[in-house]
Amino acid sequence: QVQLVESGGGLVQPGGSLRLSCVASGSIFTIGDMNWYRQAPGKQRELVATITQTGNTNYADSMKGRFTISRENAKNTVYLQMSSLKPEDTAVYLCNADILQTNFLRINCWGQGTQVTVSS
Repeated sequence: QVQLVESGGGLVQPGGSLRLSCVASGSIFTIGDMNWYRQAPGKQRELVATITQTGNTNYADSMKGRFTISRENAKNTVYLQMSSLKPEDTAVYLCNADILQTNFLRINCWGQGTQVTVSS
């Protein structure tokens, strides 16, 4: 059993910053790509950022320069540092990871999400 748990969401004013964390736990052998997605009310889920096991990153165009994804492999943790937040960044942010379990079965795992609200 593998679980992803996000934290760090909340209410922030426009122009502010937040740092999200996602910790993977359970029967993990290794973790491949780790991703942050977001879903706003009435909108489709969109990919925010990806980081590979070796630290290569990729961002959605609207997040480039404002968001930074990072990871600590020893802690099975991925972070999303968000700055210059805008009201349109309001969404549930979800962690996703490609995980090879200790039984050598590979799964794609999702967290429950953490709410980020950008409002004055």
